[in-house]
Amino acid sequence: MSKDADLAADWARYPKRPLLREQSAWAICVYRWGRRIDAAKPGPGRTVRTKLYWLAFRIVETLTGISLPKSCRIGPGLRIYHFGTIFLHRDAVLGANCTLRQGVTIGNRFEDGPVPVVEDNVEFGAFAQVLGGVRIGRGAKIGAMSVVLCDVPPGATAVGVPARIIDPKSSS
Repeated sequence: MSKDADLAADWARYPKRPLLREQSAWAICVYRWGRRIDAAKPGPGRTVRTKLYWLAFRIVETLTGISLPKSCRIGPGLRIYHFGTIFLHRDAVLGANCTLRQGVTIGNRFEDGPVPVVEDNVEFGAFAQVLGGVRIGRGAKIGAMSVVLCDVPPGATAVGVPARIIDPKSSS
């Protein structure tokens, strides 16, 4: 499997030899491979690689608890700490250099409903849930165990259930 620019950006955020050290790297690698397969010219080779992708996807999803479907759009530089129970909706959008921790869910609130759009450099705490047609602004932070149901402005921090924006100046 050859490196592409997005995968190289992912690896830059990991320690050396990530495939040997972190299971989350397996899920990212399979995701990037699936995206390359979809970009290839149609034909029997692509059909065979797609079938192999789905097998690899299911194996890695089962072993790691990370579901990154190839249909979602993820920018370069994805970093996943503490693998396990991470699920992205098939239509979710994540910007560049986002950070996910265990238990993060990014999805819709009801069947066929809208899904989140996450801009660049967003950090998600453990077990954060972002649901529905919300936009998470560039550089935002989503606190651990927060349930985000509304937009989060760029650079803001959202915490709580349901999440609310906290003002860093007022907290001492």
